[in-house]
Amino acid sequence: MQKSLVGGDKMAPTSRWLAARFVGALAIAAVAVAAGGAPAASARQTARAVKGGVATFAVVPGYTPKWILPLYTPTNYYFDVVADFDLQMYRPLYAYGLGAADAPNPALSLANPPVYSNGGKTVTITLKHYLWSDGRPVTTRDVEFDFNLIKANKLLWGPYHPGNLPDNVVSADWISATKFSLTFNRAYSHLWLQANQLTDLIPLPQHEWDRTSLNGPVGNYDLTTKGAKAVYQFLAKQAGSTQTYQTSPLWKVDDGPWSLKQFDPTTADTTFVPNPRYSGPIKPKLAEFKLMTFTSEAAEMDALRAGELTYGYLPYTDLNQASYFTSHGYTVAPWHWVAINYAETDHTSPVSKAMLNQLYIRQALQHLVDQPAYIKTFLGGYGTPDYGPVPALPGSNLADSFERHNPYPYSIKDAVKLLKSHGWAIHRNGADACERPGSLASECGPGIAKGQKLSFRFLYGAGTEVTTQEVETLKSAASEAGVQLNLQLHSVNGLYALNTLCPASPQCNWDFVYFSGEGATWNFGPPSDVPTGAQIFGTGNYWGGGYSDPTANSLIQATHTQSSLSALYAYQDYLAKQLPVMWMPVPDLQISVISKRLHGWAPQSSLQEIYPEQWTLSS
Repeated sequence: MQKSLVGGDKMAPTSRWLAARFVGALAIAAVAVAAGGAPAASARQTARAVKGGVATFAVVPGYTPKWILPLYTPTNYYFDVVADFDLQMYRPLYAYGLGAADAPNPALSLANPPVYSNGGKTVTITLKHYLWSDGRPVTTRDVEFDFNLIKANKLLWGPYHPGNLPDNVVSADWISATKFSLTFNRAYSHLWLQANQLTDLIPLPQHEWDRTSLNGPVGNYDLTTKGAKAVYQFLAKQAGSTQTYQTSPLWKVDDGPWSLKQFDPTTADTTFVPNPRYSGPIKPKLAEFKLMTFTSEAAEMDALRAGELTYGYLPYTDLNQASYFTSHGYTVAPWHWVAINYAETDHTSPVSKAMLNQLYIRQALQHLVDQPAYIKTFLGGYGTPDYGPVPALPGSNLADSFERHNPYPYSIKDAVKLLKSHGWAIHRNGADACERPGSLASECGPGIAKGQKLSFRFLYGAGTEVTTQEVETLKSAASEAGVQLNLQLHSVNGLYALNTLCPASPQCNWDFVYFSGEGATWNFGPPSDVPTGAQIFGTGNYWGGGYSDPTANSLIQATHTQSSLSALYAYQDYLAKQLPVMWMPVPDLQISVISKRLHGWAPQSSLQEIYPEQWTLSS
């Protein structure tokens, strides 16, 4: 999983994009710094692609690379960004995507497909021939090292969810330098196990990193719990010291297509060069690949207009500039991604939970969200409706037809009808009042007192015009149905501080939290490629507002154990009906603006990843 606001994952009060990997609309840009610097004319798009050149990838302010260790703490896991180190320098056992597909990519995986035995409980994995950048082979000892660090430090590991990896591994057998097996506590869905568990395993250079101090000897410390904790503590401390990224010997050993050349700890500008020992099928053709930062979206637009960028993006406030760039030799292309967006509902609120726990009230509220209109009017058509927990990405088979067709279409009339039929007196432009308290089907529901007002605190994030437009339109529609939404504007950081659950925190006095209309509350991607939702909607969650439902838990578990897509469909259909959150439209990850001098960028990865080893520049 990964969670994001405006381009990333949502962050746990502390969490890989912000979000859970949060965010401002993630901006990505690749620049060709070849001779000259003027934007390429469209007539040159057929020019010959050559080997060499420098491409630059511009990163949105605040979401710069800042964690080089491919073992994420919860904070860095959720604040991870597209433009980060891990995919370029360290590849997982099993890769997913490359272009638009969210399916396994055997060619880019470091291991052959898993082989199942023992009734499906045991999986045997054989590594391909890969080398570290220092010439040493990637072996199962490197996988064991990673697994031992995860196991000993699971509470400090971002992807950890109780009952999943490493808890569900009964035994590990390191058979040879190229083969190992894991035996799980039960037979799991092959789809889920590979996409959401085995992708967590990233070989780490044990021969360089298995140490407890920078100048100390390399040993086998990870073979004991105490030693593995000490090693992790050392590596995490080193990863937190960004000023040493360029000089530390730790980060000079990697197995990805790119190696780190330069890193500016102040700006986070980063330069990669090809790893000459990269063993994958696609070798880098560029001489260098750079991640560049901008202080604002306006600064990025200035650079784009000046011809300094070959791969930029349009902020939603500048969509009217699209024709300018298409007439100056650029392609303007929406970047679709595997993400969901919602206003989080507080199911633990001591003030409102009696109302919010009533399905008919949640249904009435969902009827007030006009997603198609939001997309057309506020997002310029660059977005996808979201009616459930599985992203309805065009061309994907993971979302079924039921979820793709709105179960609760926009209708103030239907919202009013639901409320009246359950005992509410309708007060348009005011707040409805409970007229028939009680637990019968025609009454307000348990815990709702006579005269209680249908009024909610709706917190939303500052910084984007789209967010303000959406919530003000929602408030207006709600008032027509007599639902009072008390809007409270906060900074994103302020929302995170307030976005706490009861009874763990006294600061739980909110009913809805909506981080952004220009991003996603939660995006899926490595190492959680199948959107089964345990971290969001399972009991004990943070991101689902404390939602807890035995049927939902059972359906989530079925997606982990049943390989058929029918289990995923049953899960998503249930939550599409039950509305644990208020579903909102998903904006495209970004509106890319790409010079025709840059080749190999299409299709854009739905998993929010970039593969610059595929890129070339025209002469």
